[in-house]
Amino acid sequence: MKVMYKKRAVYFIIAVKIVVVSVLLTDSGCKREKEDKDTFSVAFMTDIHLQPERNAVEGFSSSLDTVNSMKPDFIITGGDLIMDALGQRYGRTDSLYNLYQEVVKKATMPVHNTMGNHEIYGIYRKSGADPAHPEYGEKMYEKRLGPLYYSYLHKGWKFMVINSIEDTGRDSYTGLVDSVQIDWIREELKNTDPETPIVISTHIPFVTAMTQVLDGSTVSNDSSLVVYNSREVVDLFKDHNLRLVLQGHLHLLEEINIDGVQYITSGAVCGAWWNGPRQWSEEGFLYLTFGKNDFTWRYVDYGWKVD
Repeated sequence: MKVMYKKRAVYFIIAVKIVVVSVLLTDSGCKREKEDKDTFSVAFMTDIHLQPERNAVEGFSSSLDTVNSMKPDFIITGGDLIMDALGQRYGRTDSLYNLYQEVVKKATMPVHNTMGNHEIYGIYRKSGADPAHPEYGEKMYEKRLGPLYYSYLHKGWKFMVINSIEDTGRDSYTGLVDSVQIDWIREELKNTDPETPIVISTHIPFVTAMTQVLDGSTVSNDSSLVVYNSREVVDLFKDHNLRLVLQGHLHLLEEINIDGVQYITSGAVCGAWWNGPRQWSEEGFLYLTFGKNDFTWRYVDYGWKVD
């Protein structure tokens, strides 16, 4: 009887150890699963300038193949999705929008679009467009691709897509977030937890050093190159957790960090309008990985070469 008792005692201790180890492994697995759920990735694809010429369809398709292989949660486009609607006849503009809507279907994840200046139909006189046309100006984009500005939540992050282009009425556009959007941003932020990390997508940059780098340190930025009331916009977020501003328009890659906010201008999917790289920026897109309150990014050259 004495021997049997010892054997049972030893067995009981071993059983307890096995149970404890099992619990620890399960707990660790839960933590890893939670971390995986909190982490996500996004592709930011800007300045596509899709057209039937210059092998642009093949180039954009190739970039989407690369994005699909990387499996981000979604794509944000940064504007200038088509080559041009500003100064084109309706038939050409209609065909370009149709082409974009067809090719972008190759994406195997959701696509959230941002409007660029080249999506605005007919505001250049040479287009011959009638301002009374039901798709004149920004209306074509709204009808074909959706709202000009909007927001959505994803895994604890708030994404705000901005329309940063305004028709001057003088055969040109300017970088501006209009008063209607300013009011919308205020209302959005009233209903946003101050701790929620925020990402803005804008076609025209809020901040850039490109002019100074390329043209000289004392050269000023034109209002068609940057959003001239960007300070007013950014000040709206002073009591909130704005972390990142994704920018396009320039076809050049740059990163500027100011007061805890990263402004990243991406190189273009089309490079120099499907004529090869522009300056130091190959044809490519941004790939971003987000954690609970931080992110990393890298620029992806998808390997496109001009014939």
